[in-house]
Amino acid sequence: MIGHRQLTSEDYLAILRRHKRTLLALLVLGPVAGYLVSMLLPKQYTSQTTILVQQPAVPMSYVTDINSGDLKQQLTSLQEQILSRSRLEAIITKFGLYANERNQVTMEALVDRFKKKITVTPVKPMADTNSTQLPGFIIKVSNRDPVMAQKLCAEVASMFLSENQRVKHEQAQGTTSFLTQELQDAKAKLDERDSKLAAFKSLHIGELPDDQPANMSVLAGLNTQLDAATQALNRAQQDKTFAESMLAQQSATQTADNPSMVKQLSELQNQLAAMRAKYTEDHPDVIRLKQNISDLKQKIASAQSEAASTGSAATPAAMETPETQQLRAQVHQYDATVKEKTGEQREIQRKINMYQGRMQLSPGVEEQYKQLTRDYQSAADFYNDLLKKRGDSAMVSDMNHQKESAEFRILDAANLPESPSFPNPLFFTLGGLGLGIVLGLGTVVLREGRDKTLRNEEDVEFFLQLPTLANIPSVAKARHSGSAKNASDGPRLVASA
Repeated sequence: MIGHRQLTSEDYLAILRRHKRTLLALLVLGPVAGYLVSMLLPKQYTSQTTILVQQPAVPMSYVTDINSGDLKQQLTSLQEQILSRSRLEAIITKFGLYANERNQVTMEALVDRFKKKITVTPVKPMADTNSTQLPGFIIKVSNRDPVMAQKLCAEVASMFLSENQRVKHEQAQGTTSFLTQELQDAKAKLDERDSKLAAFKSLHIGELPDDQPANMSVLAGLNTQLDAATQALNRAQQDKTFAESMLAQQSATQTADNPSMVKQLSELQNQLAAMRAKYTEDHPDVIRLKQNISDLKQKIASAQSEAASTGSAATPAAMETPETQQLRAQVHQYDATVKEKTGEQREIQRKINMYQGRMQLSPGVEEQYKQLTRDYQSAADFYNDLLKKRGDSAMVSDMNHQKESAEFRILDAANLPESPSFPNPLFFTLGGLGLGIVLGLGTVVLREGRDKTLRNEEDVEFFLQLPTLANIPSVAKARHSGSAKNASDGPRLVASA
């Protein structure tokens, strides 16, 4: 009568007492059946190996790893490649697996069955290290023969190592080929930028921003040379003037009767030379002395002309004294020096004007030069970066051929299993016990649900909705004693209408 009314704890105990034999029987038979099933099922032996993921032998500061992606993703990709149909079919053929079933079952079904017996489990890092790197992974392979399970596990582990080495080598080679092609394109662009920059430099030689320090240095040197040439020209002019005055004095001494004018002229010229050493040509004293000298020369020339008109003959050049001839030679030499320094001054001034023009660089030329330089530098940096990456890729490709650079290393070789991994008698026994409990409880619930017996006053009042007047006990014969002993199973209830 389960489910018709709310049951108390006494009701549940009564139910368990009524069906205790059934429950005990199922609790005993369940574990026994589970153990017997574990003994009858075919045995499966599992061999496992541990593969350690280690850092490369060459430090990353020397060789940059070009492999992309997370290590877990790489492991997943390797697992899919190794557990593919072609790889597993080759293993089945190599070791002669499922030889008796090949004619009855398709190869796809055999591959799926063998694939289910291979498991790859990552090793979790230690909790104290807080590391996110994958320390390694475990490969397990199951088979009915323990020796064959060991061979299959070793074969799968070897495939993981060789496949990882092949993938890394192909990736490095592919990267190297790609970088080589990109490097050729970058080299062509760099040569093009270099040609444009060289043509622009040749067209604007000496006018580029990079030439400005050199231009300033040359311009400073030219200004120094101009100052030196100017000073030399001034000295030559002063010496020439002094020689001309001395020559005029000698001529005046020979042709004029008034020696005081010649002496005065000499004194004025000496004063003028002293003034020029201190002041410039625009100084008032210098201008005044020059005017006095000019007036005195005119007087001397007038005196000479008057002497010539009176019949006195000038001294011929052949009758000149050696001092006069020496003065004339000095005047001629100073005149040549003045011409030379004047030409040198003009040439230096021309060069100064040229370099000053270079210094005044136009904004358009400067902007164009900066653009060409920036493009060339970008192309050069890109080319050098690609060159370095290609070198790293080639070095990684060479390093992958060496055993010392292997990323995967077998830590524990495939073991020979001594006891079967399936079926486990303990698990099957516990499973049988649980199944017995479930079946027992289900049986009790089913039998109680189909039982219509009214066992107490609560059942009568619940179903008939009438009060109970009296209890009539039921008497049954004892079946196991063989005597006419009465036994009371429970009261029978009479309800009042």
